[in-house]
Amino acid sequence: MNATAALGPLRDIRGLDPMPWWPPAPGWWLLALAGLAVLLALLWGWHRWRVKRLGWRIAARRELRALRRRLPGLDGKQAAAETSELIRRIAMARCGRAACAGLSGEAWLAWLAERDPQGFDWRREGRFLLTLPYAPRVDDPAARAQVARLLAALGPWLAAPDEPSAPASAEAGHV
Repeated sequence: MNATAALGPLRDIRGLDPMPWWPPAPGWWLLALAGLAVLLALLWGWHRWRVKRLGWRIAARRELRALRRRLPGLDGKQAAAETSELIRRIAMARCGRAACAGLSGEAWLAWLAERDPQGFDWRREGRFLLTLPYAPRVDDPAARAQVARLLAALGPWLAAPDEPSAPASAEAGHV
C-alpha cells in the first residue's frame, strides 16, 4: 500500500469554533455582581456622608420652599412667626445652639446682621419679626412682602459654609 493512498481518507484538522460572547461564563457573572455590590456600597456611603454633612441644609431648603409656597395664604402674623422660627433654626444649625439660641430682640437682629454672608440689613428689615408674631391677626400684603424679602435673604445663609464654632451634626442635625 502506498503512503499517499493510506493518507487519502484523512482530513485536515478543523479549527475550534469561536467562543460566543453571550451568555458570559459564570466567573463574569460573579465579577459583575461583585462590582455592583461595590458600587452600591459606595453610593450608600456617599449618601450617608451627604446626609450627615448637608442634611440640615437639605431640610432647610425644603422648609424654605414650602414656606414660600404657603406665603400668599398666610396672614402676616403667622408668616412672621414661621419665618422667625425658620431663621432661628437655620442660625443654630450653621453656628451652633450656644452661639444664638439665647439671643432675642435687638441682640438677635445684631447677631444676624454681623453673620449674614451677603450683608443683609437684618436690623432694619427684620425689626418687624420682634413684634409681629405677638400682634393681633394682621392680614397685610406689606407684611407678607417683608417676609418674602427675609426668605430671599435666607438663600445665602444656606449656601454659606458653617461657622467654625458650629459642632458637627450632633447639634446641627435638626433644622
